[in-house]
Amino acid sequence: MEYFTEFGYIGLFIASFLAATILPFSSEVVLSIFIIKGFNPAALVTVATCGNVLGSLMNYAAGFWGSLFLFERVFRLSDSELAKAQTRFSRYGLFSLLLAWVPVIGDPLTLVAGVLKINILVFLILVTAGKLGRYLIVTFVF
Repeated sequence: MEYFTEFGYIGLFIASFLAATILPFSSEVVLSIFIIKGFNPAALVTVATCGNVLGSLMNYAAGFWGSLFLFERVFRLSDSELAKAQTRFSRYGLFSLLLAWVPVIGDPLTLVAGVLKINILVFLILVTAGKLGRYLIVTFVF
């Protein structure tokens, strides 16, 4: 993960973007490495949040314009994972998008938001708030 620091803020942006997709990747680890190396914390939080939100937006778009084939074959999401995400949406409503940063459940939530055609502005506000909060906490801890 340390090789991302060779690319500076662009490396963090890429790592954060990839972490928001279905790839099993941790942007928090990369962010922590950048903090330890002395990069500007405010810039790090901004870059990581932007990359991570853009990755979630890609998931939203896949859900919005995607198909069952896309979910099952490309994203490798099972029917039960999608059903659980839809149940969370039903139970907690739009505010479940504040949890889009949580590993395992976050990516399906953003896909389901697209499938349900949630208002894009509401999606962006809630997802950004959740992801920004997470990165602020990680930065504060380090």
